[in-house]
Amino acid sequence: MRPLPKGIYTPLPCFFKQNENLDLESFVNHLKFIAQAGTIPVISGSAGEAVHLDREERIELIRTARGTLDRIGCSDVPIVAGVGGASTRESIKLARDAAEAGADYGMVIPPGYYAGALIANRDSIKSFFVDIAEASDLPIIIYNFPAVSGGVDMDSDLIVDIIKGSPNICGIKLTCANVGKLTRILAEANNPDFKAKYPRRMKDLEFTAIDGFIDFLLPSVAVGAGGAISGLPNFAPKACVKLWDLCQSHDTAKEALELQQLISLADRVQLKMGIHGMKKLLNRQFGYSPVSRRPLPSMSDDLADSMFADPYLQKLLQLEATL
Repeated sequence: MRPLPKGIYTPLPCFFKQNENLDLESFVNHLKFIAQAGTIPVISGSAGEAVHLDREERIELIRTARGTLDRIGCSDVPIVAGVGGASTRESIKLARDAAEAGADYGMVIPPGYYAGALIANRDSIKSFFVDIAEASDLPIIIYNFPAVSGGVDMDSDLIVDIIKGSPNICGIKLTCANVGKLTRILAEANNPDFKAKYPRRMKDLEFTAIDGFIDFLLPSVAVGAGGAISGLPNFAPKACVKLWDLCQSHDTAKEALELQQLISLADRVQLKMGIHGMKKLLNRQFGYSPVSRRPLPSMSDDLADSMFADPYLQKLLQLEATL
């Protein structure tokens, strides 16, 4: 089992040809770009249009990624795969598919279609994660992203309760911008008494909490964050890795703050563009297909031009070119 490293994670877009079939050539080229820069790939997550993919396509992407990483000398790089479905049953199938295809960790988001019923019954949310984790061969990462899960926003008490429910839950991605929540989760989950009472299946690893945004990485590292999963490394992975490295020492705190400020300003553009905008800008940067699956719209050339010309994004890309 490849360990879950601390650092920068890149949620890969899923590229499509004009007929909306998988564009594996672009996928492979981009995977090489982000992996060789030192980031860890996340496949079939929110940025990867997971809800637009069928089971066979998810499997194909993971197999392609694992083969590519092994071939380019990155066999030690783990794959995190989104395995959350609309039901517990579907999510278990997706987790098993991902394990067989070569993923190392599964990431699960709560289903949003019946969010009202789930929010009204916290035990149903806990059972969703625990049942999947107990049936999965892959260690499971909880994914809290209220904006795309019908407003389901798990608080720290519920999350800690879920962690208690299964030793196969190894981490959490918090795309809710709540450093206090992250602090509380880590304070409990990595407390020696808690670990003795609720040991993890992967005994050598601490429970990991990962930011879903990179624009406040520096303060969250101060309270124990294990990294960030952000769309920005799709454009500037080396700069994002440099920020992570600078955050690890008090001696580089000033330089870390300066780079954090630039990355936060550039990330403002990335956060506004959406998945279709990300693909449009990656098309400008690398020539990949900008096609998303319908009903996602295409971004207009005029809007893409204005976003790509943002001075902070351009400054970050210039820095990236020097690293």
